[in-house]
Amino acid sequence: MKKIHHFIYISMFAATAVSCKKEFLDRFPQTDVTKETFFNTPQDLETYSNTFYEYLGPGWDDINSDNISSYSGSGEVDVLVRGTINQSNVSSWGGWNRDAWAPLRRFNYMLDNVGKTTGDPVAIRHYIGIARFFRAQFYMGKLARYSDVPWYSTALATNDESLYKARDPRSLVADSILNDLNYAVENIKPDEGNRTRVSKWSALALLARFGLSEGTWRKYHAELNLGNDHTRFLERAVWAADQLMASGRFAINNTGKGAEDYRALFVSTSLNGNKEIIQMRDYQQALGVGNNTHTVLGWTWSLSHSLAATYLMKDGTPFTSQPGYLTKDFVSIFENRDPRMAETIAPPGFSPNLDGKPYIAKPNLGGYDQVKFYPRNPSQRLGWDMNYSALPIFRFAETLLIYAEAKAELGAITQADIDKTVNLLRSRVQMPALSIAAANAQPDNVLALQYPDVTGALKGLLLEIRRERRVELACEGFRYADLMRWKAGKRLEDAQAGMYVPALGALDITGDGVQDIAILASPKDESPIAGLPDNIKKNLAKFYLKDENGKDNNFNLKNGTSGNIYFIRDRDQPRSFVEPKYYYRPIPQEQLLLNQNLKQIFGWES
Repeated sequence: MKKIHHFIYISMFAATAVSCKKEFLDRFPQTDVTKETFFNTPQDLETYSNTFYEYLGPGWDDINSDNISSYSGSGEVDVLVRGTINQSNVSSWGGWNRDAWAPLRRFNYMLDNVGKTTGDPVAIRHYIGIARFFRAQFYMGKLARYSDVPWYSTALATNDESLYKARDPRSLVADSILNDLNYAVENIKPDEGNRTRVSKWSALALLARFGLSEGTWRKYHAELNLGNDHTRFLERAVWAADQLMASGRFAINNTGKGAEDYRALFVSTSLNGNKEIIQMRDYQQALGVGNNTHTVLGWTWSLSHSLAATYLMKDGTPFTSQPGYLTKDFVSIFENRDPRMAETIAPPGFSPNLDGKPYIAKPNLGGYDQVKFYPRNPSQRLGWDMNYSALPIFRFAETLLIYAEAKAELGAITQADIDKTVNLLRSRVQMPALSIAAANAQPDNVLALQYPDVTGALKGLLLEIRRERRVELACEGFRYADLMRWKAGKRLEDAQAGMYVPALGALDITGDGVQDIAILASPKDESPIAGLPDNIKKNLAKFYLKDENGKDNNFNLKNGTSGNIYFIRDRDQPRSFVEPKYYYRPIPQEQLLLNQNLKQIFGWES
């Protein structure tokens, strides 16, 4: 492989700066690589397509979803539900500016020039498939954000009239994505042991993901007027997932170690040889390539009580059917639960440095601090961009969940289907199997309230598949997209709570019977801990609802002196999710002025 810098830029994209009306499909800076001297061999295509991989990476958080109780940053969705995003300020969040469209030009430029490439036709089609894979992924993001968007299959010149075209309908864009992915599946080669590169199996995984997404968007979103054309996408999702399942190349990582096998997917220095991995990103200290997964633990966000309550009891019954479940304290809420809960939320007694010293959860963030993806070995956590865990991009567990959900949405699922999908995931962590008959006989009432659009004979099963998806894939970046495609945006209207606090005073959150923290009204009133021994008081981490001047800090308790932690911002700036408007984003005002053919849709017109 040729050595190149991280980016390759083509000289025809350069010259002088163009006017801002061409901005969103702008040109690249000038280098000495030109189309006249490049794209001649499959090796050139490989070199060029290697620059695409910056657009394909792992996710390790669920910010912007109901899996998060608090986030000290400023997420787009958090601003959206406060009613402060509009077409005048949305450009600050990207999506339609030059940088947001630049990747598409990169993919299309290669496709425009591949006609001059000579050599092995199988290799040439392979790299065409790679470019179309990335173009499909690019447009999947645009489709989810805007629905109708201009479809471009060629790299446009700055004077091209197509720059000023109107939106193309969602149906055309979705079919174009499907065509790209079908080509990719048919022409990209299977991996040859290197699962860091896009392969036929990656293309099948993305095709399955897209088929499920588009099929459920169409089924549940009446505003699209495409509800009668959803089954072919779900059927394609089933087909693609089945191809991966039947290949014999992939399996759930289950060596009999239960939760440890699940954890290994997210904290290992190497995932080579792990059969659950369809594609991964490798981070190696020797190459100077690291990540920041250490920031998941108590840095700027915590996970939600809603997520914590979703995990089943160890015997397979819902936590929400337990007597007194609403007032379980931090220690007791972890007792006898699905082992994946303690691999996702830092449990009592968790020691981050392998030294036996327990981690102290941060109630000012909510208390349910994320531990999934947090490297257990301190030698993997050396600083910013210096964590060296290999991370999954596509893993087989997602494929199994896609298969189960798509078949259930089609009304064509059997117990055998559940046994070879959902129940493999449960078996890994030694949880009881899911039964279709039992799930449909008594649908979970709490889940039914969360997803009111789920109806019919398979209601109970669909709810349990959604539970399994939320639990298995927690913090991997899927939750927000799932809520959108299920038309469950109203979940974002609810202020997500943190852990339950029975009363002001000292609490044991490490499970050793000794108080570790104190939640107090203010520094001026520490009476709830006055009777504690001095050796305990001096070691307490103290958190106050108000500062010494009586001003609210960032969190409070639902009932004043007890209850779940909630956040002052949700009191002062209530959430609202406007349907169908908030399932989409407006085009920035400046783009509407530059292109009179662009129109707002779904309530963003004014």
